[in-house]
Amino acid sequence: MSGDGEQENSRFEVGGSLSHRVPDLGALELLLAVARLGSLGGAARELGITQPAASSRVRSMERQLGVALVDRSPRGSRLTDAGALVTDWARRIVEAAAAFDAGAQALRDRRDSRLRVAASMTIAEYLLPGWLLALRAGRPDTAVSLLAGNSAAVAERLLADEADLGFVEGLNVPTGLDSVVIAHDHLIVVTAPGHPWARRRRALEASELATTPLILREEGSGTRQVLDAALGGLARPLIELSSTTAVKAAAVSGAGPAVLSELAVGEELAMRRLVSVPVEGISLARDLRAVWPTGHRPVGPARDLLSLTRG
Repeated sequence: MSGDGEQENSRFEVGGSLSHRVPDLGALELLLAVARLGSLGGAARELGITQPAASSRVRSMERQLGVALVDRSPRGSRLTDAGALVTDWARRIVEAAAAFDAGAQALRDRRDSRLRVAASMTIAEYLLPGWLLALRAGRPDTAVSLLAGNSAAVAERLLADEADLGFVEGLNVPTGLDSVVIAHDHLIVVTAPGHPWARRRRALEASELATTPLILREEGSGTRQVLDAALGGLARPLIELSSTTAVKAAAVSGAGPAVLSELAVGEELAMRRLVSVPVEGISLARDLRAVWPTGHRPVGPARDLLSLTRG
């Protein structure tokens, strides 16, 4: 038992000290340049360093390896026999490093060629199209897929690694996600022009809003979370619908009052297809957030999209 442990420790120590006995890639590239050009000064110029720095790096390699690598003379620099052998080994290491770098770049390119976005409905319908157009101008080769759903569904997508970046509009950040506020929004009560509320001269009381059946988004949506919190969970659904567009269409048809983001109803208010009804005694403000799994800050096109939302 103890013998196995000692053997394991020995292997660990050898592996751990390897980086102290093998020159770094920059030093090996310098040695290859000296071999190719026959001049320490020429190798230094090719690598963009000074000749004293190149000389110092060669001496450091020689101390590290315990052998002389380069003979220097007024006619140039020549590899010693040991230097020629080390150069042959160095070439294999540098080629392997170049292959490693190419593979890593291929992984980055594959990652950067796609972007999976999950967004709650209001953001997906009224804000994301503009952001994605701006992203396409800077990253025309990135394929973007958009998964639209309520805020709870966005969190599920991110935590299941089915999205790279998400956007939510509820009161709280879902568990397991980090976030940043990207915009502010306000919910308003709207109704068709023929509804009695459209003609009233004073603001609605919160109690009246709470006792009136409303056209609402489904539970789990950010819009519903804000309204339920403002009314103490007393909001009464006349109809529950799973998209902002559907709620808006039902309200325009005269089915009843609705509560929607002011982002969603600008055109309808301007054309008098809907009328805004003031409410007093409650706050219907909310933050719009970008979200991602805790500890995994967005990178690549997800990072670029995030920066566009905050521009």
